[in-house]
Amino acid sequence: MLDAFAKVVSQADSKGEFLSAEQLDALTNIVKQGNKRMDTVNRITSNASTIVTDAARALFEEQPSLIAPGGNAYTNRRMAACLRDMEIILRYVTYAMMAGDSSVLDDRCLNGLRETYQALGTPGSSVAAGVQKMKDAAVKIANDPNGITQGDCSNLMSELAGYFDRAASAVA
Repeated sequence: MLDAFAKVVSQADSKGEFLSAEQLDALTNIVKQGNKRMDTVNRITSNASTIVTDAARALFEEQPSLIAPGGNAYTNRRMAACLRDMEIILRYVTYAMMAGDSSVLDDRCLNGLRETYQALGTPGSSVAAGVQKMKDAAVKIANDPNGITQGDCSNLMSELAGYFDRAASAVA
């Protein structure tokens, strides 16, 4: 796993080059957005249970066959596994958000996840729909301007949404 700083340094080092002005500007921007980034992660972390529960509830309302007898989330054990998986994806999205880089999400969460779900007979499209519902809730919570560092957060919200989109496409 590389954070944005280590990634830029590693790339420059592999080419035997100094950091470019563009790379330095991008890293400076990350530092400037540090408090907003931490506010975003804190908001999601503080509301993780609500985000997961509400997303699952909405998913099961839209796709009741998932919780019907024979469905992939039928029985308490399968429901718990579903909620656990949603929580894990959300947790790794927050790691990526904090690092400003998706490699931790890719390497430790998403790689091989589609194949695992296929082997288990879990509909990837349903998992992707659940991830999208978590995205909607997380962006709404993180984008609330009350009680956080003031300023434009549109780039951070776009970045956050991108991590969720990445997760959804990885399982679909």
